[in-house]
Amino acid sequence: MANPFPRPVAIARWLLFVAALVFIMVVVGGITRLTESGLSITQWKPITGAIPPLTHDQWMEAFRLYQQIPEYQQINRGMSLADFQFIFFWEWLHRLLGRLIGMAFALPLAWFAWKRAIPAGYGGRLVALLALGGLQGAIGWWMVKSGLSLRTDVSHYRLAVHLLTALFIIGGLVWTALDLLALSRNGRAHPARLRPLALVALLALFVQLMLGAFTAGLDAGYVSNTWPLMNDHLVPEGISWLGSLWATVSSDPYLVHFLHRWWAWGAALALILLARQAKRAGQRAPSIAINATLGTQIILGIATVLSGIALPLAVLHQAVGALLVASAAWGAHAIGVRRI
Repeated sequence: MANPFPRPVAIARWLLFVAALVFIMVVVGGITRLTESGLSITQWKPITGAIPPLTHDQWMEAFRLYQQIPEYQQINRGMSLADFQFIFFWEWLHRLLGRLIGMAFALPLAWFAWKRAIPAGYGGRLVALLALGGLQGAIGWWMVKSGLSLRTDVSHYRLAVHLLTALFIIGGLVWTALDLLALSRNGRAHPARLRPLALVALLALFVQLMLGAFTAGLDAGYVSNTWPLMNDHLVPEGISWLGSLWATVSSDPYLVHFLHRWWAWGAALALILLARQAKRAGQRAPSIAINATLGTQIILGIATVLSGIALPLAVLHQAVGALLVASAAWGAHAIGVRRI
C-alpha cells in the first residue's frame, strides 16, 4: 500500500544537504591527511570522544597516549604540546563531523518514517545509506588502528577504502535525491537504471580515485614535481618489483604516481562520453557539471604536482574530486531515467 503522505521533495533536499555535509567531511579529511593529523587521537570513543580535552591535565594525557605510538617516536619526537594540539584539532573536527552527519541522517530519517512521509520503495534504500554511514565510522577507526602499533602512518589500502566509501555515499545520496525529485514531478516515475556507458565511466573514475588514494597514502605525489615527464622520464626510474603484480601496482610509489597521472586521461575520456550522452538525453546541466569539474580537476592535479604538493592545492584537488563524483552520479542518473 502506498504511503498516504509521501514528501519526496523534502526528503530529496534533506539528502542533498547530507551530501553537502559529507563533502565537507571529505575536505576536512584531506586536510587531516595532509597535515599528518590522523593518528593524533589514539582511542575510539564514539560518544564521549565528541568532547575534546578541556584542561591542561586532559591535554597532557592525550599527548602522553600519542607519544606511545611509532609516529611520535620515529617522526615527531620532541613535538611541543601546541603542535600536538594543532594536529589533534583536525582529527577531532573530522570525527565530530562524522558524528554530526550521523545525527543529521538518522534523526530526520526517523521523523520521516514516523510521519509515513517516505515514498513506497525508498525506505530500504535510506536505511542502507544509514547503515553505510555507520560502517564508514568503523572503517575510519579500522584505518587509524593500522598506524598505532607497527607503522608510522595508516595503511594506504585502508585509507583508500575509507575515502572511496565516503565518495560512494555522496554518489548514493545524490542518486537517491534525483530519483525522489523525478518522483515529485511524476508520481509514476521509476528509479533510474545504471546504463552500460555510465557503468564504464563510473568504474574508470573509481580506478582513478583508488589510485589517487594510494598516491596520498604512500606520499607518492612527492616522488616527482615535474609534468608531463616524471623526473625527465616518461616511465619513471625507481620502480621496484615488490613480489607480485598487485603489490607493485598498488604499493610502489613511483608506479602508483605514474598510473594515477596517466589513467586520468582514460577516465576523462569515459566521463566526457558520459557528459555527451547526458546532453543528448536533454540533460544539459549534468553535462556541464561533469565537463567543468573534470577540467578543473585535471588542472588542479597538474598544479598540485608542480607545486610539490602544496596543501591548498592538494585539498582543492580532493574537494573537486568529490564534486566530480557527484557530477558523474548526476550524469549517470540523467541517462538512466526511464521514460514512461
